[in-house]
Amino acid sequence: MIRGLHHNAYRCRDSEETRRFYEDFLGLPLAGTLEIGETKSGRKTETLHTFYALDDGSFLAFFEAPDMPFEFKAQHDFDLHIALEVDMPTLHVMLAKGKTAGVEARGISDHGFINSIYFRDPNGYVIELTAKLPVHDAMMDPARNGAREKLERWTAGKRSAR
Repeated sequence: MIRGLHHNAYRCRDSEETRRFYEDFLGLPLAGTLEIGETKSGRKTETLHTFYALDDGSFLAFFEAPDMPFEFKAQHDFDLHIALEVDMPTLHVMLAKGKTAGVEARGISDHGFINSIYFRDPNGYVIELTAKLPVHDAMMDPARNGAREKLERWTAGKRSAR
């Protein structure tokens, strides 16, 4: 049985630049660092794997792997974004902090069940900070929200459009 998320891992351009954003700006402590000189398949590499702790015991992780090509680009929200939960007062504080620090910041966006603000990290990833609204749990309850039916309707619509 899956117990929870341990970590999500992403590429980064520069580990120190990434640390400044995640630790100094967002407040996620650097929890672990692995220096990888050889992959499990025996390929030589010079890669640094860093882990940033979240309060629930999970981690955001990054690989700086200069010997492996990767296209860093400003990601669109629909392509890739990392959403982290905060409370509403923190949402306001972080939006002001981002604007003061000159970090690309957008929001507050009301999505009906959460309010969100958005930043762009040094690697081009969209970072969403989100605060639950009182209706959140009801809207995310599949017994009440029709999630399966909506997915089936979406899938059927794609098939009939072919």
